[in-house]
Amino acid sequence: MAHTERRDAPELPDFSLLKRLARDQLIFLLEQLPGKKDLFIDADLMSPLDRIANVTILKQHEVDKLYKVELKPIVSNSDQLCFLIRPRIQTVKWISDLVNSDKVAGRFRRYKIIFTPQKFYACETVLEEQGVYGDVTIDEWNFYILPLDDDILSLELPEFFRDNFLEGDQRWVTTAGSALHLLQTVYGSFSKVYGIGRCAKMVYESWRELMEEGEQRTRQPEFAKVFLIDRDVDYVTPLCSQVVYEGLVDDIFRIKCGSVEFGPDVTSSDKSIKVMLNSQDKVFNEIRNEHFSNVFGFLSQKAKNLQTAYDKRRGMDIQQMKAFVADELKGLKQEHRLLSLHIGASESMMKKKTKQDFQELLKTEHSLLEGFEIRECITYIEEHINRQVSMIESLRLLCLLSITENGLLSKDYRSLKAQYLQSYGIEHLLTFANLRQLGILEEQQAGETLTVMESRVGKLVNDKTVGKLTDAFSSLAKKSNFRALSKRLALVPKSGEEYDLRIPRDMAYIFSGAYIPLSCKLIEQVLERDGWTGLEEVTRMLNGQDFAVTGGSGSEARNRTDAQRIVLVMFLGGCTYSEISALRFLGKERGCRFIVVTTAITNSARLLEALLDNHA
Repeated sequence: MAHTERRDAPELPDFSLLKRLARDQLIFLLEQLPGKKDLFIDADLMSPLDRIANVTILKQHEVDKLYKVELKPIVSNSDQLCFLIRPRIQTVKWISDLVNSDKVAGRFRRYKIIFTPQKFYACETVLEEQGVYGDVTIDEWNFYILPLDDDILSLELPEFFRDNFLEGDQRWVTTAGSALHLLQTVYGSFSKVYGIGRCAKMVYESWRELMEEGEQRTRQPEFAKVFLIDRDVDYVTPLCSQVVYEGLVDDIFRIKCGSVEFGPDVTSSDKSIKVMLNSQDKVFNEIRNEHFSNVFGFLSQKAKNLQTAYDKRRGMDIQQMKAFVADELKGLKQEHRLLSLHIGASESMMKKKTKQDFQELLKTEHSLLEGFEIRECITYIEEHINRQVSMIESLRLLCLLSITENGLLSKDYRSLKAQYLQSYGIEHLLTFANLRQLGILEEQQAGETLTVMESRVGKLVNDKTVGKLTDAFSSLAKKSNFRALSKRLALVPKSGEEYDLRIPRDMAYIFSGAYIPLSCKLIEQVLERDGWTGLEEVTRMLNGQDFAVTGGSGSEARNRTDAQRIVLVMFLGGCTYSEISALRFLGKERGCRFIVVTTAITNSARLLEALLDNHA
């Protein structure tokens, strides 16, 4: 198996404290509106809220009825309304309309708006413009981080990616900075901070300002190193098909806020079951990081072991049977239930993937990553589009082709774009514009003329301010440089080499031995070198914006303590389960542990859906 935890692995901090802090603050805010009240909750806050304070806890603090925010007239008869919302202008306008319609009807109510994770000035401005600012009370619930598992923390902000990287809206930067500040306040200071990406730099600056404003704490840190990375540093990894068990479950069933709903095809009944997927599920914890090809063998062996444990009952006397029922039976039944679910999920995934001719799809992806048989790949993608197999899947393959080839030849780009629009609708023109803007799907320019390049360079050279020079470089169209990066960092193992997925030798196992994720390779290289020295060529191809800062605490003399062997990695714009599996593997190899903090869990479908033209 790929992951048996090392005995000398450092202990991870207890992140349940973050849940308790968030719950206590929410209860305090609810109690500031004494008496019975109805609570309206943003739809995308319902799952995270359930992990922090369930319905029972809310009822204990005089919440009468709960409603989902649906931006339509309400049916509540309560005299006190509380709104727990994300800071979105559309939602604030809806609340303003409710208040104004109550005024017209001559109805008096008390209104409280709790913004989470923070309020924005634009929302307060809307309340003023609508004439209701004096009629509502406003508060902030600083719910920055939700622990999804022992080593996964999420800001649960899927909109971060589109807002920051496409729209250029940097409002969530301070939220990410505040999340890091919270971790530092609770778990101690960091000795080293590494990062790459424009957003990573801004988050670091925001966090540094908060550190300077707050009081300094000298407690022993529970982790010492932090790595910040922008999603746009590596788009290839989230666009690849996931083949580790947890990633595949996410791709097919959609893991939401750490739990998944398995339908009748998995449960072998007429009901759907919601299952929490974390390290508490002993069966899942052993297979989550495994390549899917290994999972059936493991589950089969597990079923045999379980049967052997059950068979122990035979020949027992009354006293032994009593002890067996008291000590073992409950655990065996729970394990049997979980085992049945994961076997059902594996069978369901196998059927779906066989139907889609998954092996042919993976072969095409691997050819794109290696840069072989590109014409055959284009033919496969054209067939995929024309058969209308899947709108998102077709788009994913187009994007993977573009990034790995550093843009498409004009004739290929126009042909594939025309075929896609014919198959899936002309309304996707704006989607292509969005993808082009981010450099994910673009046309190779017919060679920029020397004079144009000279004028750009001239402008840069004449600009004496270093900051302006950096910005000027960043403003140039992003190029993927995937081939050069792949060669420089050995991301694609040599073809023809046998790769035993049962005994992985590197992080490439998460993609069947075809590709080491760029994001994780960068983290590995920087930790090995204790900085970016020797990686100048790599950072230049990634448009620079790299940094390494030594903090004020955590001396290197303690370099073998547990804290020094725990690395916090923050993905800005989303992180995939495959990357988390790769980092767990890397941690096992290096004798350290990685804690992943992400703005949201992502995959190819979520990433591309965020860029569709019809995005709300």
